[in-house]
Amino acid sequence: MTIPKNDEVYVVSGLPRSGTSMMMSMLQAAELEIITDGIRSADVDNPKGYFEFERVKKLKSDHEWLEEAGGKVVKVISDLLEDLPSQYRYRVIFMRRKIDEILASQEKMLEHRGEEGGSIDMDEMKRIFLRDLDDKMDWLRACEHIEVLFVSYNRLLEDPQEQVARVEAFLGGSASAQSMLKVIDKKLYRNRS
Repeated sequence: MTIPKNDEVYVVSGLPRSGTSMMMSMLQAAELEIITDGIRSADVDNPKGYFEFERVKKLKSDHEWLEEAGGKVVKVISDLLEDLPSQYRYRVIFMRRKIDEILASQEKMLEHRGEEGGSIDMDEMKRIFLRDLDDKMDWLRACEHIEVLFVSYNRLLEDPQEQVARVEAFLGGSASAQSMLKVIDKKLYRNRS
């Protein structure tokens, strides 16, 4: 089954720690139906929750659930976007954030879990992330079955009204700007560059 154009799947994506959970929380507040299983619960790194759906991790082999996903929102990290089957249509809100803040946030999250960040040099990690991000953005722009809106996490916190208005327009007015604005919590902006 193919989802008709007016019943697209809404996807929130980006690198880990780029603001995807905040965007999911905003869309939930705007009363869009969120696809989540609640397996990964809120913690010190994401006090409002992660809004994840475990089956997304197996998109390549398990995507039947997308037949029921039209008009709903699901979070898909950027690495898995290319596994979205092309017989469906998607509207992707792709979160961007200053790369130094992403790396600092990931490091903090690993600390909280008692894990080490690994042996890779931070400058090398930054180069890898930026190259992957550029490749992913080019790929998204070229996909005929995907419409994409790039949203800066940093600008969303600096000028929430303008950015939320962009999101509302991208979703065709199906989300309430006022409801989304109430969710934005600048106190959670802890890893600044």
